[in-house]
Amino acid sequence: MTLKMMMMLSNIYRQIAYVLLGVEILLLIVALVFFETKTLYSTQIGFVTASLVMVASLLSYQRMVKTRVAHEIITRDDSKDVIDRLEDPYDLYGEEEVQEEVSAEVLKEEKQKLKENRRSIFQTIKDTKAALSVYRLGAYGLLILGFMYLNRHGFLDIPSYLSSLVLPFIVFVGVLLTEKQTATQKSTF
Repeated sequence: MTLKMMMMLSNIYRQIAYVLLGVEILLLIVALVFFETKTLYSTQIGFVTASLVMVASLLSYQRMVKTRVAHEIITRDDSKDVIDRLEDPYDLYGEEEVQEEVSAEVLKEEKQKLKENRRSIFQTIKDTKAALSVYRLGAYGLLILGFMYLNRHGFLDIPSYLSSLVLPFIVFVGVLLTEKQTATQKSTF
């Protein structure tokens, strides 16, 4: 990874952290001033745990991509151009002629190819490292424990809890879209 890309990622992470912190403070003030304790607990636990899930997902996927780049693992087929992939993702309208008769030999060859292309359990586990990362599992565990705590102690306010779960996602998407837009504007100059 180049130095420029690392600086850009660092800048994006910093922006996300600042916006998350700002939204957290604003959410805290609004909940303290306008709502009761039940809503305050629900919004705070929901927002913090959802933010942890988003950050953990971002970090685990970044680590997975860095590993794939380092090992030069490419998972996309570049034999078709972008328009063909969008219009005909399953190659239903390919240029190849469909033969009506299929011999037994061709069937055996195709079955053999499928057997050779099967993925081992080790390869599957290796690809699911991002989904099974300790960061993400821990963050989801905290999300579940926070919900159980709120529910058990009678502090769960469903509308405020659900709305606070959505806020970190909106923050992440908003920051990434504005960063993409500013990067596009800088590249046109």
